[in-house]
Amino acid sequence: MKLSEFKYVLSKNSIAKFPADPRDSSRLMVLNKESGDIEDKDFKNITDYFQKGDCLVLNETKVFPARLFGKKEKTNAKIEVMLLRELKAEDRIWDVLVEPARKVRIGNKIYFDNGKFYCEVIDNTTSRGRTVRFSYDGNLFEIIAKIGEMPLPEYIKRDPTEHDKDTYQCVFANPDFLSSIAPPTAGLHFTDEILNKLVNKGVRIAKVVLNIGQGVFERIEVEDLTKHRMYSEYFEISRDSAETINKSLKAKKNVYAAGASVARALEASVLTTGAVKPNKGWTDKFIYPPYEFKIVSRLITNFHPPASPSLLLASAFSGSENLFKAYKRAMKNEFRFLAYGDAMLII
Repeated sequence: MKLSEFKYVLSKNSIAKFPADPRDSSRLMVLNKESGDIEDKDFKNITDYFQKGDCLVLNETKVFPARLFGKKEKTNAKIEVMLLRELKAEDRIWDVLVEPARKVRIGNKIYFDNGKFYCEVIDNTTSRGRTVRFSYDGNLFEIIAKIGEMPLPEYIKRDPTEHDKDTYQCVFANPDFLSSIAPPTAGLHFTDEILNKLVNKGVRIAKVVLNIGQGVFERIEVEDLTKHRMYSEYFEISRDSAETINKSLKAKKNVYAAGASVARALEASVLTTGAVKPNKGWTDKFIYPPYEFKIVSRLITNFHPPASPSLLLASAFSGSENLFKAYKRAMKNEFRFLAYGDAMLII
């Protein structure tokens, strides 16, 4: 498969700048991957497609306000620092992205919160990537929560607001897993009401964790997809969650993955028996056509950027012809695309 086969023209008018309010008022396109049939629904209708004994798997990672703005020592140049992941908690060492990168070199200090603390650059990682050590004494996440901005994608073309700290977050996000720079966007549409309705219907709910990191920004640069390597991301599947999922698999019920991150975690944790194993660690699993899914039988997803890893995963699940037919219809019918956009259910 070639990257160019997965490119399409996305109109700027199709990109959602704000979330649906309320969450479940977003639209839902339902694509049958066997017949190619497509239905236009509302997200609230998603409960109609579940049956008793099915399992919905959610990624309960939580987004933190990872975008900080500081001033470079001596010059006072404004520097944006995007926190990617904490490398050594005891030493306060982080991988970050900086902008403008040309102004930030090893040894530079960047001051935050009116000079109350700083980070020092100790290494270069990529063209924009740096490794830094923070000077802050105390709970660094508490000060980040106060001064940081939610890391909205660049394509949204607006400044984040305090409201985004709620809306760019799933209702089921777990504060114990406060490590992502983006939410599992397919999960943004769910409300407590919908989740309760599914539970009352006899649907099992399982939660996994995959911390979404730098890979959310990545662009695939190679035409030959076999040569692309994903950024590694940390994930966990608990024993209880694995058992819940396996009960549905054993009963030959559907396993719904709420997003590409869930699908990647599950498909990286398959036993030779076809069951899910309790697992934790780092995965760079890259799913693209052709791929035979072992665990996921139904996929909830958003409408993704051209030639992106998430679009490739959805294409592998639905079939490329089906997916691009659905995307063409979505643009014609004014569905909203990308992180704050509408949802798709592939059955």
